[in-house]
Amino acid sequence: MAAFSPNPQIPGNPLKQHNSADHFELSQRFYFEAAHTLNRTIDAYGSRQIHGHTYEAEITLAGQPDPTSGMVLDLAYLRLEIERVRALLDHQFLDDIAELGPATLENLCLFIKQQLSDALPHLSCVTIERRASGDKCTLRLKT
Repeated sequence: MAAFSPNPQIPGNPLKQHNSADHFELSQRFYFEAAHTLNRTIDAYGSRQIHGHTYEAEITLAGQPDPTSGMVLDLAYLRLEIERVRALLDHQFLDDIAELGPATLENLCLFIKQQLSDALPHLSCVTIERRASGDKCTLRLKT
């Protein structure tokens, strides 16, 4: 049995070997706090009042690792892009974000996708969750 070397540049490293049929997904989560109102027909009173949530978002990229770096995308770059979007949402009144529309989970997924898709061409999924209330929405992009 060959000895394992932790250096990915050494030929024969089993961690560097994969075939093109392998499917890689790379995810990063982030949180933001925001307030909004929502015009609903059920549970309307509380929804129409200004109220806030802690949101957890997860961004997923799908693709093949670069043969040189071994990464689908450097997580530091992904975190920079996420921070740019998080700054647009964190501690904001979501009703004031014109590009968002009504502050639904679905629209938050679409807004984040629109903000990230140019910089992250391997974007495959955006999930928004409000754990305290058990609500979650996932937008899967066709790749």
